[in-house]
Amino acid sequence: VQLFESGGCSVQAGGSLTLSCTTSGFTFDYAYIGWYRQVPGHYCDLVSSISRTGIFHYADSVKGRFTNSADNAKNTVFLQMNRLTPEDPAVYYCAADYQTVSFIRSLGRCGYYGVDHWGKGTQVTVSN
Repeated sequence: VQLFESGGCSVQAGGSLTLSCTTSGFTFDYAYIGWYRQVPGHYCDLVSSISRTGIFHYADSVKGRFTNSADNAKNTVFLQMNRLTPEDPAVYYCAADYQTVSFIRSLGRCGYYGVDHWGKGTQVTVSN
């Protein structure tokens, strides 16, 4: 199983960006899908997720600005990020699991805990 994030780049504060996550060997239907982010030396934090039953969750810091969506026909998930702020820069990771996941935050590096499958991440930078 492989997950591939794309779309990370540098944008100005207030701008928008859409991240994509595609997969090889995994089907997003009825799976948990999470977007996490991490600044080096800081927590691996859940940004948004889609539960196995289709319930969306957003971290308080991104509610109203970020939108998580899935195109099951293309086996792709998206994270639309609007009104980006200087607090949003991080490496953003896509993660997926066929089981129910309750992983929200870890002191460790993203990619090693809580969710079975992780992408390698894509860097988002926000400039003033």
